[in-house]
Amino acid sequence: MTVSVSLQQADVPVLEQAWKAQEQSLAQALKLAVNHHQCGQVEEAESLYRTILDAQPGHPQANYHLGLLAVQVNQAAAGLPHLAAALEAKPEQQPYWLSYIDALIQAGQMETAQQVLELGRQHGLQGDDVEALAGRLDEGTPMSVQSNALPQRVVVAPEPTALQSGKKPALAKAVSAAKPIRQAAPHGGGRKTPGTKEINALVMLYGKGRLTEAEVLARSFTTRFPGYGFGWKVLGVVLLLQGRDGEALAPTQKTVELLPQDAEAHSNLGALLRDQGLLAEAEASQRRALKIKPDYAEAHGNLGNVLKDLGRALEAEASYRQALKIKPDFADAHNNLGVILKDLGRLSEAEASYRRALKIRPDFARAHVYLGVVLDGLGRQSEAEVSYRQALKIKPDYAEAHSSLLFSISQNEAVDAAALFAEHCRFGAQFEAPLRAQWPQHGNSREPARCLQVGFVSGDLYNHAVASFIEPVLVHLAAYASLSLHAYANHPTDDSVTQRLRGHVKHWHPVVGLSDAALAEKIRADGIDILIDLSGHTSKHRLLSFVRKPAPVQVSWIGYPGTTGLSSMDYYLSDRFILPPGQFDHQFTEKLVYLPANAPFLPAAYAPLVNDLPALSHGYLTFGSFNRPSKISRAVIALWSQLLRALPDSRMVLGAMREDDQYDTLTAWFAEERIARERLDFHPRSGMRNYLALHHQVDVCLDTFPYNGGTTTYHALWMGVPTLTLAG
Repeated sequence: MTVSVSLQQADVPVLEQAWKAQEQSLAQALKLAVNHHQCGQVEEAESLYRTILDAQPGHPQANYHLGLLAVQVNQAAAGLPHLAAALEAKPEQQPYWLSYIDALIQAGQMETAQQVLELGRQHGLQGDDVEALAGRLDEGTPMSVQSNALPQRVVVAPEPTALQSGKKPALAKAVSAAKPIRQAAPHGGGRKTPGTKEINALVMLYGKGRLTEAEVLARSFTTRFPGYGFGWKVLGVVLLLQGRDGEALAPTQKTVELLPQDAEAHSNLGALLRDQGLLAEAEASQRRALKIKPDYAEAHGNLGNVLKDLGRALEAEASYRQALKIKPDFADAHNNLGVILKDLGRLSEAEASYRRALKIRPDFARAHVYLGVVLDGLGRQSEAEVSYRQALKIKPDYAEAHSSLLFSISQNEAVDAAALFAEHCRFGAQFEAPLRAQWPQHGNSREPARCLQVGFVSGDLYNHAVASFIEPVLVHLAAYASLSLHAYANHPTDDSVTQRLRGHVKHWHPVVGLSDAALAEKIRADGIDILIDLSGHTSKHRLLSFVRKPAPVQVSWIGYPGTTGLSSMDYYLSDRFILPPGQFDHQFTEKLVYLPANAPFLPAAYAPLVNDLPALSHGYLTFGSFNRPSKISRAVIALWSQLLRALPDSRMVLGAMREDDQYDTLTAWFAEERIARERLDFHPRSGMRNYLALHHQVDVCLDTFPYNGGTTTYHALWMGVPTLTLAG
């Protein structure tokens, strides 16, 4: 997500890194002023231009724009000192010459204008605009300007484009004294906008990262000057930077109401609407921003984020590429492009995008994590681990990085059980231990006959494998009058599966964008008795809400094949087949609870019928694997190859392959085990129908290790294909 107050930055949040020096602050203030100027807010623009000049009287661009503003409101004479000061500072800027001469003409100072024109020509001033000014001087008539004729777009003067001579001309004699455009009014007095000192104070507080103080002052602005759009704009961003996205929405909506031509405000609103899961509205806001400012790289990036969430991956890719065309060093766009490429199965391209982002911003922790995810997908678990640990080195409290590390090393046969458990416990030490003293005293009623409030928290309540396990459970539990079910859905996707699941749950709570603390508070307020985690350390988990112990009984189930590492998680649900009793208790911080079966499995309604054994017609056995490629290690292929060598006529089908993969690594590993390429059939990922139908070609599936198959194994069994696996 990209949010901004004039200075742009992307993917929540990098704004706090801005304005670490006075020059950066002045540049920011200039952009804010120009923003007001563009929207026709003359007083606000003038106030900020003067704030800049109070800090740096010779600031060329502030002087230039303040001079232009004076000319635009029919006070050309008042603008002359500022235009002259800009020209003194930057004589190589042709627009400064042209604007100063134009102001002299409009002020009726024809002789001075003629002198300045000749001086400018000596310094290389030329072109059609110059000749047009000369023609006006020859006619001796100034061009009138209506007082309300403000431009739709004010262009910040470009950095120096040298004229023929870099020598500064002597302009002092050509400048006449003039009064300021207006004098600042004393505090109060019915003003519609804050004074220069207050605006300056807000800008500086924000720039120095003093967000609480900036919030107080911005709220004061919105109360005393409710029509002053900039106050609302700063308030919205300050709240967002404090993680208070829900509170930031209203002031940002007010901003776009007051500043309808403010592209940044529309883009900020779109980012917030996306966080709330309001994707259609978010898309509309980003497109409004781009209609106002087509070359707004950050809005193109934010639009890409929305399109990604809407499942329009190719359009999202185009948006990110457009952002990068405008702004090639836009690290966040490189990172987000990598996310789309990964989702499209183009992992090698995704890796390149992440590396470009990191070349621009080596301390980009999120890009390190996403690079690790891609490397995991490419089967390079050891270079992946390096990426995750680098992210944690940059940002030790980065929970997503730590969870990704845990998920990655759980697939690495080089990591033993003790080391894996220790790393999970470190997650608890980092994120749970500091909050343990703040755990609430739960007042839930112990009346045995009352209705129990049961909550399920998941980032996978859509067309996802977890849904195929939890849906039959929800259907069954919904029939009990003694239970009231709550679902806390932490994914913006709302598909047909989501709609179906919603029909089984009395209380459905979308929690995307809700902070971990706010979610914990909501769970407490809902009076949840038993809170069930369905994600573990997988994407979009909310374990940082569980560490606050919002419910008296907390359980982890289905989503992750291992401990959470949290003492706040009371139980882990399993069965005697997955975790044989007494063998794995020491690898869990939770108490293991054994169900008759870990979970029911809901097969696809359109699954093909089971066919006859393929070997009966082929005359040879066909082995198969439908696990994701990242699980297929060198050691796994070595073990599979023992079977293939023992049955020299046998073949192997490998499904769920990446679309951009040439399978070179896998075929090379098989070749090292003396298994010819001709015995291997590779199939890319496909829809569920084709995936299930592919089982018709397989006699026996072979499982991966140490990270076994789950849903893939159930699918194989449903299709009548047994799976050879390693227990535990």
